[in-house]
Amino acid sequence: MQRALTLARNGLGKTSPNPMVGCVIVKDGRIIGEGWHHQYGHPHAEIEALNDAHSRGEDVRGSVVYVTLEPCSHYGKTPPCANRLVAEGVSEVYSAMTDPNPKVNGKGLKILQEAGINTAELSDFEPEAKFLNKGFVFVHKYARPFITLKAAMSLDGRMCLANGSSKWLTGLEARTEAHRVRAENDAVLVGVGTVLADDPELTVRHVEGVNPLRVVLDSSLRTPEGAKVLGTDGKCLILTSEAPDSLKAQKLIDSGAEVHTLPSTEGRINLSEAVKYLAGRGVLTLMVEGGPEVLGGFLREGLADYVKFFMSPRILGEGKSITVNSGFWTVNEAFRLEAIKSSSFRQDILLEGRLTCSPDL
Repeated sequence: MQRALTLARNGLGKTSPNPMVGCVIVKDGRIIGEGWHHQYGHPHAEIEALNDAHSRGEDVRGSVVYVTLEPCSHYGKTPPCANRLVAEGVSEVYSAMTDPNPKVNGKGLKILQEAGINTAELSDFEPEAKFLNKGFVFVHKYARPFITLKAAMSLDGRMCLANGSSKWLTGLEARTEAHRVRAENDAVLVGVGTVLADDPELTVRHVEGVNPLRVVLDSSLRTPEGAKVLGTDGKCLILTSEAPDSLKAQKLIDSGAEVHTLPSTEGRINLSEAVKYLAGRGVLTLMVEGGPEVLGGFLREGLADYVKFFMSPRILGEGKSITVNSGFWTVNEAFRLEAIKSSSFRQDILLEGRLTCSPDL
């Protein structure tokens, strides 16, 4: 199963809205086939592994299958994997976790069992399998993506100077790592304030990978028509409270953006509605790179699951930090991380971890 989990990671950033899945087929103590889900719309991991076994001239009848997620039971872009495993005559199927998609959720295992195939869930691997597909689990369990907050800040916790200037707090190595993380997420989100202050591209130009959907919270459509975030690839979404047929909206649409209207509260886009809408579009993982107020808003609304904070060896003094009116009365109530990891990128340090206030996988 560990090999299957390793294979599954090859689909990182490519399979959404499907999960990343790996599969290994064993017979007589030998691996006779293996595969993973390469890309949305392509064959699933089980089919890739079966095809691999056949290409090696192996007979899969009576084999044992290890797969990181319960085989699917419904027709989507591809036929059901459970039915194919039955037809191939495998004898046992071990999965790391049950598929949370209501269209499956035990139905795939039932098909196998009714065909006389032994099945079991290897619970020791379930936590790793769930975290690998945390976005897929969250969308089906909570109707929102798994949300990571990313920020660069000084040693005294400032994200920018008092005048809003923040280029560049961190060095090229840290920024390259931030681009790598972008490539692992389906969408990256900022507020219009960041667009106006920094004119970011929000692409993965420093690394190989697919550009995520770029999302801008812009309640009154202040995004300039020439902003770099609009790009030319049709992957910029502006969430606003303005009428979608307004003159300002049409100008941004003509500049390459998609404009969608959502409810707002006190002039700000409703974040719960925003992440629900993104989940409905197939966004499983969302990285929030906004300024202090946007990051604080996601924390305050309980819409943050993981943080990646890049710490620069600078002290800015007066400046802006993450804005959260938490209402905490004691230190023990404060937002806290678990499973903390740190790494260095020349002079900068990345601190990351899961927020304890995040719901369970």
